Amino acid sequence: MRLDDHRGIAAISEKQARYAAIAAMVLGLVLCLELGLIGALLGGLLVHELVHAIAPRITFGSRGATRARVVSVGLIATLVIGTLVAAGFAASAMLRSEGATPGALLARAADILASSRGSLPAMISQYMPEDADTLRTMIVDWLRDHAAELQHAGHLFGVTFLHVLLGMVIGAIICFREALGTTHKTVLLREASERVRTLAHSFRSVVFAQVKISAINTVLTAIYLAVVLPLLGIHLPFMKALIALCFIGGLLPVFGNLISNTMIVIVSLSQGFAIAVGSLVFLIVIHKLEYFLNARIVGGEIRAAAWELLCAMLAFEAAFGVPGLVAAPIFYAYGKAELRQLGLV
Repeated sequence: MRLDDHRGIAAISEKQARYAAIAAMVLGLVLCLELGLIGALLGGLLVHELVHAIAPRITFGSRGATRARVVSVGLIATLVIGTLVAAGFAASAMLRSEGATPGALLARAADILASSRGSLPAMISQYMPEDADTLRTMIVDWLRDHAAELQHAGHLFGVTFLHVLLGMVIGAIICFREALGTTHKTVLLREASERVRTLAHSFRSVVFAQVKISAINTVLTAIYLAVVLPLLGIHLPFMKALIALCFIGGLLPVFGNLISNTMIVIVSLSQGFAIAVGSLVFLIVIHKLEYFLNARIVGGEIRAAAWELLCAMLAFEAAFGVPGLVAAPIFYAYGKAELRQLGLV
């Protein structure tokens, strides 16, 4: 057999291995959505990318690992997981100290909506309950009718939290194995590793960019709630909780912002209809700015227009629900990166 024939066979094998690895990755991502493992996937990717971001000088994947390098990666991974878990518990403790539990927020929102009925325009107030007791009764009836769904949601939250923790541990283990170095890999394993690196890079591009956008949005909202309104003699209840909700909601495009903005407007109603309108106008202006930031930062990172991301989010939400909405920007970025590497876009 001639040398050119050997090269042709090797090239074909590499091409087939790449397609097989891409197909396996796509199947795995779909299964993560179908089986409710998206939290584990995102948790693992988050720890993996944070370790790589914190320790850029560590030569992951090289042979001849030194004990110092392995120990460094282990310590950094442990620190990252501990910091993320501690931050979650600290945020929960802060909200409880302010009395901003979900039940308290819901009760306060009911009181605000009922007490503000008289100050609202007639075209709006006609759809509002007459008093707080009526609204509370409506809420209690709704909760009673959907008790099974709420119980399932609570169970799902606990399971998802456990999945995220396990995903973080898996991400740390992968970093640890990368620091140990690797021996010779087959063509299929090399292509599979490349697919994982592409997914991790897509995750980093989308999530880290979204964190920047959410941070900018939160800072501007905090200035409005904690500086501008107090200077006008207006003090909103649950201010810390609203700022925290703004940051957390900002990590989830569109859906999360709708939740945080609705709560801010409802709480602003406690100070009058004019303040609520002012808050609504401010939030509209901020999110118009966020739209351009999203197109510039996220779109620039993955070379995609804002309308492409929105279409992907709509399609994934329709197919997989809220988990699909969360995963859509990352999966779309990964898909586009693979198509770009294949020279198809």
